[in-house]
Amino acid sequence: MSQDSKLLGDSPQFTALLRSLQVASATDVTILLLGESGTGKEQLARFIHDNSARRNGPFVAINCAALPEQLAESELFGHRKGAFTGAVADNPGRIAAAAGGTLFLDEVAEMSAAVQSKLLRFLESGEYQRVGDSACQRAEVRIIAATHADLPARVEEGRFRQDLYYRLNVVPFQVPPLRERAGDVPLLIRQLTRQLAEHHQLEAPRYTPEALEQLERYSWPGNIRELRNLCERFLILFSGKTVDVGNLPAEIRIPGRKRWHVRLPESGLRLEELEQELLLQALEQTGGNQSRAARLLGLSRYAFIYRLKKYALL
Repeated sequence: MSQDSKLLGDSPQFTALLRSLQVASATDVTILLLGESGTGKEQLARFIHDNSARRNGPFVAINCAALPEQLAESELFGHRKGAFTGAVADNPGRIAAAAGGTLFLDEVAEMSAAVQSKLLRFLESGEYQRVGDSACQRAEVRIIAATHADLPARVEEGRFRQDLYYRLNVVPFQVPPLRERAGDVPLLIRQLTRQLAEHHQLEAPRYTPEALEQLERYSWPGNIRELRNLCERFLILFSGKTVDVGNLPAEIRIPGRKRWHVRLPESGLRLEELEQELLLQALEQTGGNQSRAARLLGLSRYAFIYRLKKYALL
């Protein structure tokens, strides 16, 4: 188990991921972190950096989705004074700031086509140009990218460069959502509550076993980000008190559950055979399009292909 409180977890899925990331950290290979929003991909990128030979260098993060398109190129590559209206001083850019260290590109799928093209050049040659500068710059930087989007689907739709996808997808890792991390929710609640209590200088609330059990059963669509927000809410409203099931939000106390009108035969069935049938039906309905078939089953393309290979259907 990681000693980093932000990476706390004992579930097999999470500890296996950390072990794999430690192995990859020892190299300078480009890493792509895939997973739902709120699963802690930036903390995992920091974990990779801290366990690498670059740990004494800078760790620079940039959220590609948060930048206006007209500023993204300048923010990433930098600009010269006077390059555009408002450029009142030189800006070295995030790549230069990360020289000798790690650059984390969060939500990389949201980059514009122009920035994608320039990033590809940098990945291939280590060279880039600041906005308004005719000279090339060089920087030695390790790239870690992350996205919650289905990049192969974006490539098929023409919204993401295929050659850039291949450059980023050298060593991909699927980050498990919180609902698949069995047993980690109570552990995270205790740690997040302690951290938040120290930050706000308040007495931490206590959770009854029944409340913790209900919280663990919840699906957490917002993942760790949603869990942290809930812990902070309870700290403010129930400081020094006890949180019971009745205090939980309605969506957690009475979680909606979709029921399918499927009757289990009295003779039983093999779940693996049912899964194979659903995989094949999804492919048939989409004319063999793996990305669309995966979406029909609520899976990422990687998880879908993994299951096809598992059953020798690919």
